[in-house]
Amino acid sequence: MVSTRGRRTRRFGVLGGLLFVGATVVATSVPANAYFVDTPEHVAVKLAAAVEAGTTVGGATSSTAGQGYIASGTVVGASLGRDGYSVSAPKVTSSSTDTGAFANDSTAPVQWPFATTSPISSGFGSRQVANCSFCSTFHEGLDFTPGAGTPIQIIADGTVSKVEQGGGALGYNVWIDHTINGVPVTSVYAHMVAGSIKVTLGEKVKVGQQVGNVGSTGNSTGAHLHFEIHLNGVPVDPYPWLVANAGA
Repeated sequence: MVSTRGRRTRRFGVLGGLLFVGATVVATSVPANAYFVDTPEHVAVKLAAAVEAGTTVGGATSSTAGQGYIASGTVVGASLGRDGYSVSAPKVTSSSTDTGAFANDSTAPVQWPFATTSPISSGFGSRQVANCSFCSTFHEGLDFTPGAGTPIQIIADGTVSKVEQGGGALGYNVWIDHTINGVPVTSVYAHMVAGSIKVTLGEKVKVGQQVGNVGSTGNSTGAHLHFEIHLNGVPVDPYPWLVANAGA
């Protein structure tokens, strides 16, 4: 009679043999790289070799032209396209914020609002002014910043059509009507120092005559001249208009 222990030993021996045979079959039929897990270092080595050889590695195509690497679902070292969408700086409608590149001709029939050059801090057009809830989002003129108290001159012969002594957005301001090259033109001078206005309503004025002084009255964040040009009652960019009529 065969003992129970003997039967168990033979049974385990048969089972072990079957497991060994199965493992051998799997080991010889499955590629060795099926058991290998790439590390970042190994991928880098393979990629470098592929770039050198211009071959395909691990399902990724490499080329020495451009040194790009493209894998399934992944793009490395290349710009990404998003359905044709692109990001660019917003377009701003504004005249030049020149730092003072104009030379006034004191003998010309049309002149700049200052006898000498002046910085321009804000141009004509769309704008956003930080921390200024009352500032306009569409600026209808130029802001000159020659310094508080600087004398402001009239740009051409004309007639004073409006004088406002503060109380509004433009503070102390003057409007003057002209006819220049046969076109009705209105010039506006705003934010002047309180009490500095030197003309009166209906007065005939001359080019180069002082209209007031640079101030910060009305809706203003600092001393400057807000200057406007209206053609047939419509505000236009004063900068190219001044360059064309008064020179630069």
